Amino acid sequence: QVQLVESGGGLVQAGDSLRLSCAASGLTFSYTMGWFRQAPGKEREFVAAISGNGGSTDYSDSVKGRFTISRDNAKNTMYLQMNSLDPDDTAVYYCAAAAVWRRPWFPGDYKYWGPGTQVTVSS
Repeated sequence: QVQLVESGGGLVQAGDSLRLSCAASGLTFSYTMGWFRQAPGKEREFVAAISGNGGSTDYSDSVKGRFTISRDNAKNTMYLQMNSLDPDDTAVYYCAAAAVWRRPWFPGDYKYWGPGTQVTVSS
């Protein structure tokens, strides 16, 4: 049984940093892993993705230069370091796993999803 569990969300002020974690179990951690987010009233959007061996990464333009995705395959855990947070980053953040690195920005390619963790950035 595959399980993805996010942690590390919370309430912070604009300009602060947070690190999200995604612990995976029940799957080979060679999967492509991604972060998506969904704000109230908006569609789920791509944030960042990392290939199975960590050699490839992709970021949305809105977070490029501020967020860093990484993974520790020995711990079956993926991370999202978020710096210079802005109120527009407020959303529920989801981690997801895809079998291949093909369209890392496309949510439909991800088979497994976590329940999400709330990130709220106050101005």
